[in-house]
Amino acid sequence: MHAMQYELTLPADYDMGIVRGRVARIGHLLDDWEGLGLKTYLLRERGVNGSPVNQYAPFYLWNTTEGMNAFLWGGAFQGLGDDFGRPSVRQWSGLAHEEGGAAGAPARFAVRRRQRVPDGVELAEVMAEAVAEVTRLAGADGAVLSAAAVDTSRWELVHFSLWEQDTPKADGDLFEVLHMSAPGRDRLPRGRQW
Repeated sequence: MHAMQYELTLPADYDMGIVRGRVARIGHLLDDWEGLGLKTYLLRERGVNGSPVNQYAPFYLWNTTEGMNAFLWGGAFQGLGDDFGRPSVRQWSGLAHEEGGAAGAPARFAVRRRQRVPDGVELAEVMAEAVAEVTRLAGADGAVLSAAAVDTSRWELVHFSLWEQDTPKADGDLFEVLHMSAPGRDRLPRGRQW
């Protein structure tokens, strides 16, 4: 499993209806993308749910690097770059994924938390704690799914969870889920990834 995200932080007075309209028009285009576990079309609006910014920040869980690369190099990503400028794309190696008790419910909100892996710690211990957090979040009331991944170039963990309600049991940045494409969600490996 590979995690990927890019963020488009937009001006404070930006009409977020433009992003909503874009997702309504094109969100379905990845509903059957080969190699994609899931893509969540995420939005934060300045002043809503504590957000300091207007931001469009899709988050992906990929089953295959071929699917991810086909998306990035094959033209699908180009339209975003043409419309908004090419963003930096963050990538993380998967650590764990679990479906939540509300796995069958539509995901309405997402929480993303990034945390630095400190120097001088036992890596196996930190990664085991991240896996335990995935399990804890997946077991929380209203959890649709939970995942964790690590970027070893920055030594940064990312915790990602989807929720059926706007009061998730997770800390981090809260996003509204506008749409979810999940053609390979059932094939995402569950549990610890090593």
